[in-house]
Amino acid sequence: MPIYGTLPAQIKSTSEPMIKTIINTIDTLNENVGRVTAWLVLATVLLICYDVTMRYFFHQGSVALQELEWHLFALTFLLGAAYTLKYDGHVRVDILYQSRYLSNKHRALINILGTLFLLLPFCSLILVTTWPFVENAYYYQEGSPDPGGLPYRYLLKGSILVAFGLLILQGIAEALKNWL
Repeated sequence: MPIYGTLPAQIKSTSEPMIKTIINTIDTLNENVGRVTAWLVLATVLLICYDVTMRYFFHQGSVALQELEWHLFALTFLLGAAYTLKYDGHVRVDILYQSRYLSNKHRALINILGTLFLLLPFCSLILVTTWPFVENAYYYQEGSPDPGGLPYRYLLKGSILVAFGLLILQGIAEALKNWL
């Protein structure tokens, strides 16, 4: 008898639409964030091309442009993480998971356990330990230490909280999908 899916039919039939609504809401949120994030890749490439052209052909560089490049690069990975999880694009060790001996129910159980015991605790740890870091940066209105650098560095640091919050939400949605 499997450990999941043992709810009585009456409870399951009343909770299933609510669970599907939660899943759809989280999926829609991360789909939209992922689509916007994809445009950051194009912006980063264009910015790098402009910066390289200005440095090598016109001998004019900008600290602010170089910092903006790595800020956009960081945002791409941070905000794209939940979108990537939604499409199962993260790296995983598939030695057992892809085994022909595992049924879909067992794969779902592995996904649920991985989410509950690895993804959610790790993301929670990041949120708890990052909060003071971001709070301090905001309190001091942290900017770039380099002359000509970008101000408002606390916004980039704050995106760590947003990214891992989205990752937690998507992890919950994926666990619920596997549970259903």
